[in-house]
Amino acid sequence: HSAPGAPPSFLTNQNPGSAHGCWHGEKETGGLTLTLFPTQRRHASHFTFQPDPVPTQYGPTQKMNLFQSVTSALDNTLASDPTAVIFGEDVAFGGVFRCTVGLRDKYGKDRVFNTPLCEQGIVGFGIGVAVAGATAIAEIQFADYIYPAFDQIVNEAAKYRYRSGNLFDCGNLTIRAPWGCVGHGSLYHSQSPEAFFAHCPGIKVVIPRSPVQAKGLLLSCIADQNPCIFFEPKILYRAAVEQVPVEAYTVPLSQAEILQEGSDVTLVAWGTQIHVMREVANMAQEKLGVSCELIDLQTILPWDVETVCKSVVKTGRLLISHEAPVTGGFAAEISSTVQEECFLNLEAPISRVCGYDTPFPHIFEPFYIPDKWKCFDAIKRMINY
Repeated sequence: HSAPGAPPSFLTNQNPGSAHGCWHGEKETGGLTLTLFPTQRRHASHFTFQPDPVPTQYGPTQKMNLFQSVTSALDNTLASDPTAVIFGEDVAFGGVFRCTVGLRDKYGKDRVFNTPLCEQGIVGFGIGVAVAGATAIAEIQFADYIYPAFDQIVNEAAKYRYRSGNLFDCGNLTIRAPWGCVGHGSLYHSQSPEAFFAHCPGIKVVIPRSPVQAKGLLLSCIADQNPCIFFEPKILYRAAVEQVPVEAYTVPLSQAEILQEGSDVTLVAWGTQIHVMREVANMAQEKLGVSCELIDLQTILPWDVETVCKSVVKTGRLLISHEAPVTGGFAAEISSTVQEECFLNLEAPISRVCGYDTPFPHIFEPFYIPDKWKCFDAIKRMINY
């Protein structure tokens, strides 16, 4: 008998060291020969994570992956803010992605606790906690399941301060949610819904690219006096490892970061797609001699118009890429703004390389995602325009 998850014993592995290793073989079944055709092994990811330089300005660091950096941020918050509470589905025993491991035992069941499976209730409760003056950190188990809470976020949380003339607000509310493609998530565990919320004044929407950024940006969201949605690229939870400061620190919101300076094309992305674009920039330099400027937007709402437009004035070309469907995706907003602000500086039409206008597929995910080859082709078209 084979071990759980292992191939049947009558199969042999062609090449166990290869990502393309295939199981093949034949089995006698009652006089019949069943031929098993080679099948390609699933790819774990479509990018290579490149850690940022170790930050030195925030004190001692520790090796952490992205989910551990989130845990560290939450730990810092619970330790320093006696009003802070964390709640959501399964968070009491660590959450499905282990982001709250150990926090209930350390801070007690009154501060880290499970909720019913009801996203509308989770956010509605969080609004009440924040209005009462406490720091509310809500977890939605997957960004794909944030939609039942849409009314609470858009009609209540985002408008609470405005409708009361600043008598009341729920600015102490932060909503965390795992986000983006993961290699096998299909329709309901791979979505990138940031554009839905970018249309809503009164909230902030933030997406980090790495453990160091995740901790600093999450602590900024928690401290910010506006309700924030913090989307965490779930494929990076374990794939991304960096030296992360142990103590609390913040990374400014609404401030894009130029990760690589260049002169020919501006590349804009956020979250996981930043690591795809890093490889695209290297390919463009090596194969085309094209110098790319790479910008991590980090905050979707309100976004850093100035940094992006200054870059496009310099390069004359803009490529925006995200995993969400192209129609109505946030790339469209960036494209429209840049066209208005930088029209006379553009050397080629602005290019968007995004997901297709379909539900997120399962076995066809490798074809759906905006991989480095699609982005590289877009750069070639812009340069040859």
